[in-house]
Amino acid sequence: MELDDAVAVFNEVRPRLMGIAYRMLGSHAEAEDLVQEVWMRWQAADRSTVQSPVAYLSTAVTRLAINASQSARARRETYIGPWLPEPVDTSADPYLGAERGEALSFAVLLVLERLSPTERAAYILREAFDYPYDELATMLQTTLPAVRQLVSRARKRIRAERRTEVSGTEQKKLLSAFVEAARSGDLGQLEQLLAKDAISYSDGGGVARASKFPVVGRERVAKYYRAFHTRFWEGVEVELGAVNGELAAMCKRDGVLFAVCTIIASADGIDEVLWMMNLSKLSAVA
Repeated sequence: MELDDAVAVFNEVRPRLMGIAYRMLGSHAEAEDLVQEVWMRWQAADRSTVQSPVAYLSTAVTRLAINASQSARARRETYIGPWLPEPVDTSADPYLGAERGEALSFAVLLVLERLSPTERAAYILREAFDYPYDELATMLQTTLPAVRQLVSRARKRIRAERRTEVSGTEQKKLLSAFVEAARSGDLGQLEQLLAKDAISYSDGGGVARASKFPVVGRERVAKYYRAFHTRFWEGVEVELGAVNGELAAMCKRDGVLFAVCTIIASADGIDEVLWMMNLSKLSAVA
């Protein structure tokens, strides 16, 4: 295969590679680096021996992502404060929006983080990209029964750890009401919106002022937002936008995005409040 053809093939497959890498790593920037590494390898490869470029490239990015996940996990053990996935604008990013939306929501990405890298890869490739099991076994260098086990374990873990989320309309209603209550410091309204075991996570990464620990429990979370509502919201403009296929509050000062807030909610109310405030992680939605 000549280089011009190799470029065309790679560009066609790139959305899939980006989708796999982002779901594996929860980081748009790291996913871009990984896809670039695959491109370098594709240029240098003996392409005359490659029967299926799509399988070759998908396998390459998956194996690189498994290795990168292991080192990323080690780095996150020393991350300052809670680590949250890097938000992406799925409406504007054709790389991510081109494939099935499965495993893009924050709720799923957070559970995926707790799986082994191989379990995560098996689940993503099967559920988000519909790879057949025999192809998965080849990509993950394992047997057919073993890869079925990996997908099955991942599905059970995700089902066990996720509550049934509310509809998009209800999520918008709850998010808007939460922002309004947090901005006004309305303690009663905050308690009404939050589930009994609600948790608030703030990812400042040590570079933005944010709680270094999750805040747990309806009353504590409500009082937490009540405590700093006057100074945090001063001069803040809020726009609703779509990140990771869900609605989020985009918070700006002087037109500059400094925080993205979204919620995970069920019939019990808001279960989790997620604040992405590490500026280095907001470039994909700024």
